[in-house]
Amino acid sequence: MTHTYVLVPGAGGAAWYWHRLVPELRRRGHEAIAVELPAADDAAGLREYADTIAAAAGGRDRVVLVAQSMGGLSAPLACDRLPVTELVLVNAMIPAPGETGGDWWTNTGQEQARRDLDVREGRSPDAPFDPRVVFFHDVPEGVTEEAMTVEPAQSGTPFGEPWPLTGWPEVPTRVLSGEQDRLFPVDFQIRVARERLGITPETLPGGHLVALSQPGELAARLVR
Repeated sequence: MTHTYVLVPGAGGAAWYWHRLVPELRRRGHEAIAVELPAADDAAGLREYADTIAAAAGGRDRVVLVAQSMGGLSAPLACDRLPVTELVLVNAMIPAPGETGGDWWTNTGQEQARRDLDVREGRSPDAPFDPRVVFFHDVPEGVTEEAMTVEPAQSGTPFGEPWPLTGWPEVPTRVLSGEQDRLFPVDFQIRVARERLGITPETLPGGHLVALSQPGELAARLVR
């Protein structure tokens, strides 16, 4: 059965992030729409992001919402405006009612989880942030170089807003976690998903940007 996969990116809001996954989904007989979020606009908050997601779906039926990283804050807000058959979180933030995106990091213990992983894998947890090390360590070199030509802006507005829902949307939800994610370590993701959603994530190869590093594997997991 054909679905429309509406793909919500993380921080920076770039639809480009999904450019390797879209053809994989289409090859499997599905429609795929990569959303471009107004990430650079300080006037745009979570509700404006949800408006953008709903508009991108354009009246399609049988929508599967796929949220990457920060997309976990906004994609659930569009569920009551679309015929969503499933919400899939991919290395995503899972907010609690009333929690700001800025507070999420401390509330979940993300920083300590990241530091612990760095120590286990032989990296200095105090090293300066390097996107090539944190995000692109498993992404093909050509794709990484293309990504480095653009520095997407991300407004802090959505991170300062309390998450507005009183509970998780009543739609089937899955969590997919990259086994080599260095920003949100897989054991951290498993703990947070169990605590907040009562869901045990499905793991797959790849780091934080799994749609760039493992597009075929991610497509297979999405359509199963």
